[in-house]
Amino acid sequence: MKVAICINTAWNIANFREGLIRQLREDGHDVIAVAPEDEFVPAIEALGAEFIHMPMDNQGTNPLRDLRLFWRYFRLFKQECPDAVFTYTVKPNIYASMAGHLLKIPVINNVSGLGATTISESWVSKVVTTLYRLAFRRSQTVFFQNNDDLELFIERRLVRSEQAKRLPGSGINLSKFVVTPLPTSETPRFLLIARMLRDKGVVEFVEAARTLKQAGVTAECCLLGPADVQNPAAISMQEIAAWETEGVIKYLGVTTDVAAEITKATCVVLPSYREGTPRALLEAAAIGRPIVATEAVGCREVVEDGVNGFLCKVRDGQDLYTKMAHIAAMSHDQLTKMGQKGREKVEREFDERIVIDRYLEQLVLL
Repeated sequence: MKVAICINTAWNIANFREGLIRQLREDGHDVIAVAPEDEFVPAIEALGAEFIHMPMDNQGTNPLRDLRLFWRYFRLFKQECPDAVFTYTVKPNIYASMAGHLLKIPVINNVSGLGATTISESWVSKVVTTLYRLAFRRSQTVFFQNNDDLELFIERRLVRSEQAKRLPGSGINLSKFVVTPLPTSETPRFLLIARMLRDKGVVEFVEAARTLKQAGVTAECCLLGPADVQNPAAISMQEIAAWETEGVIKYLGVTTDVAAEITKATCVVLPSYREGTPRALLEAAAIGRPIVATEAVGCREVVEDGVNGFLCKVRDGQDLYTKMAHIAAMSHDQLTKMGQKGREKVEREFDERIVIDRYLEQLVLL
């Protein structure tokens, strides 16, 4: 069979779909990876997939540009004749699905998180909701990464109950993300890994870091991820530079080796407003790090409060400070045991093999 994997960045394919592509290739399937071109294309091609560039305005709301995106998918599928289309992220989920359905190609969608679609009630979110309903109407399967999103889509009649299935996020390659000892430094290092967006809780993290400093708690609070991204909630480099000058955070930029940065951390923090199943928390737990996250959708699936980390209130920097201060006061042995519980949880619930097997099961049904 020929399988088309459609996502909004090549980076996403290389980092989150590597295991799936490897397994599909081992099983004798041809894979075409369809996304905007970036520096991760060689990594995708090294997996044995054919990469096809798909220009895409990820954050734009121009209907003419989106119509062109639909037409590009339609022409591509008509030319390549895939036997199945796997879609991820908003625009591929909508426009690649519509193109696939028009050509009577089976489509399997993955809703990895809703973000602004449900956080706000803008006209854009209402349009996206309508487009989801149209795009998913004839999909074979729509995977969700948490029960809240699954139930919401069924409740709003965006999918039928028989279409909707649950996945444990993108899954974690447990042979790649292995347990490493906690740092021995007496100064705890807190690490937030995300795009620098307000709805990732970056401002609350900075507020908590500032309060730690004012309370005399010695700690290093670090941000890792791209800034100045195309998003209405983006945080600018000027804001980040001001926080660094204030001495409350350290900005680490971006990296292709997230595991190395997690290894240096005492605790990974994600005060997000809503997630699918956050990859950063899964990676941190797999490496054996305690995690602090909000009680938000997606985050609470990964964190068992008081067991492998702590949950805090959404949009509440003071409550986040309390949980981070608690981590800072814990002994090395206590933190190690908490990290071990996190590793055990991802082994039980979030192994990448679970995700891959679910996709293979759907292929068999075509």
